[in-house]
Amino acid sequence: MMQIIEQINGAINNFIWGPVMLVLLVGTGIFLTIRIKFFQVSHIRLWMKGTFGAMFKKHTDDVNITPFQAVSTALASTVGTGNIVGVTTAIVSGGPGALFWMWFAAFFGMVTKYSEVLLSIKYREKDSNGKHFGGPMYYLSKGANLPWLGTIFAVFATLACFGIGNLTQINAMANVVKQNFNVPTIYTGIAVTIVVAIIIVGGIKRIGSVAEKLVPLMCVLYLICGIIIIIINLDKIPGVFELVFSNAFSFKQVGAGFMGYTIAMGMRYGFARGIFSNEAGMGSAPMAHASSNSKNPVDQAMWGVFEVFVDTFLVCSITGIVAIMNLNLTEQGLAGAPLISEAFRISMPSDFGSIVLTIALFLFAFTTLVGWSHYGTVSLGYLTNNNKKAELIFKIIFIIVIIIGSVSELELVKRT
Repeated sequence: MMQIIEQINGAINNFIWGPVMLVLLVGTGIFLTIRIKFFQVSHIRLWMKGTFGAMFKKHTDDVNITPFQAVSTALASTVGTGNIVGVTTAIVSGGPGALFWMWFAAFFGMVTKYSEVLLSIKYREKDSNGKHFGGPMYYLSKGANLPWLGTIFAVFATLACFGIGNLTQINAMANVVKQNFNVPTIYTGIAVTIVVAIIIVGGIKRIGSVAEKLVPLMCVLYLICGIIIIIINLDKIPGVFELVFSNAFSFKQVGAGFMGYTIAMGMRYGFARGIFSNEAGMGSAPMAHASSNSKNPVDQAMWGVFEVFVDTFLVCSITGIVAIMNLNLTEQGLAGAPLISEAFRISMPSDFGSIVLTIALFLFAFTTLVGWSHYGTVSLGYLTNNNKKAELIFKIIFIIVIIIGSVSELELVKRT
């Protein structure tokens, strides 16, 4: 039975992350970028001022979260294990050129995310207490007049929160803690379950409050460590970028394969991991942004551009550069998490690098868990007309799944 489930899951994954869907997602970003005249470049001063420049402004609201808490919640969900393990896997599988194609997809993904967030604010709704909620299901229903498509999105988003938003994250957390500190996975699962339960019971206000404190901390910690490694190995950087660009446009023929195989593999893994990481076009982050107390859709939409910039151009780039500098570790049979963990360990003295990576992996996965719990709540709320009983049942199931994911050894969970 499990083999059948894994085969079905594999077939769905091959389609979702196959050429058709990737071309549609990236192609949409290119189309939107042209339509709004390369907003991410032509208005760079505007969105930088509206995000970095407004980061610490106070927006008082007793019910909804601030614009920065909204983007922190969105980043909590997007900056996950995919930024470390996924990027490394993409580079090992698709070659160094995959990093270039991640940048390519992210550049156009900035406008895709901008558009998603703008629509989520424009078509969001609020309850009797003034609490905002919205997302693709609402703008598909109200804006595009396609309620059936909004329902389909809500169903799949609710299911996805148990996979990429729960099982994958807790499994990675539990195993990295076991690997580095020899703590049984069940103990990690129990501890995380208790903390997550305390946070998500408090709703979006508590989630936003936690996210705005943890997300900047974990991103800055990871970036500083990565920058230190780059400075220590500064002589390798020209070679890294030469590999990235030469591999991205290499027409090398492999065996009896076709010319351009290297480009095709780099594009496939780069696009897939880039989109999976920053979630541009996936419709998840708008559910966090819709909870903002921002009154102007454009103001909040600029945080969408900021989100992709931080996720891919900063966090993923650090992972990619460090991984490419240490690609020789693949000769030892290392890939994914073990490769990047070993790369951080040997790049800094006294195992400091591996400790930082372990903490980063844990925080990235933890915040993703918390953020996706909100996405599941919003999606289910759309399907049940915000039924409080259904919301409570969902949260209980979500918490139980954390325990299951922490002890699971199934390959299906690791590939979710």
